[in-house]
Amino acid sequence: KAVVSTQSTGGDAVTQAAGEIKKLYELFLGVDATQVEVNPFGLTDNNEVVCFDAKINFDDNSQFRQKEIFGMEDTSESDPRELEAAESDLNYIAMDGNIACLVNGAGLAMATMDIIQLHGGSPANFLDVGGKVQEEQVEKAFNILTRDPAVKAIFVNIFGGIVDCKVIASGIISACQKTSLELPLVVRLKGSNMDAARDLLASSGLKIQAIDQLNDAAEAVVKCVM
Repeated sequence: KAVVSTQSTGGDAVTQAAGEIKKLYELFLGVDATQVEVNPFGLTDNNEVVCFDAKINFDDNSQFRQKEIFGMEDTSESDPRELEAAESDLNYIAMDGNIACLVNGAGLAMATMDIIQLHGGSPANFLDVGGKVQEEQVEKAFNILTRDPAVKAIFVNIFGGIVDCKVIASGIISACQKTSLELPLVVRLKGSNMDAARDLLASSGLKIQAIDQLNDAAEAVVKCVM
């Protein structure tokens, strides 16, 4: 009420507004929202407090308990590749470049796209495989990436904190074999099990450029499309 009273003419409107704000907070918690934005939150000529318009975003991780809400999602205008990726717990966003990116973690994904552009290249997508990725998801990711006719090279950049680099390497090898990959492929694996992962790639017989340093790897993949 102390907050509302500074914006209101007083009286019953203060009580109404305080009640509305409490309900908004209960809604925020009840639907696992990440944002509840009311704009405008106004006072009518009859001194009634009304939420005239609102925007609500929901936590994707709550889908298992907010099935009714997520069931109302309209996917008619969504990119089919994004929907296909989501079914495998992959985060995919198409872009207009020609270097496909497969990474883990949004921060690393942004850094990867930035360094590609720094060297004069252009990313074809944002594809985050997440922290619990398994071999089958890597295969699915490659399947989605290689179906994009604009893609001329693929850059895999993985930091193995909670991700096992060996799992990524196995998935890459399997995906390359199943898709008969002919596109240039540059792979950078750092972290958990990276030595075993590199050994797998080296013994696969596939044309994979395994590069240690991010700058060198980015430069190499850009050269592949120049």
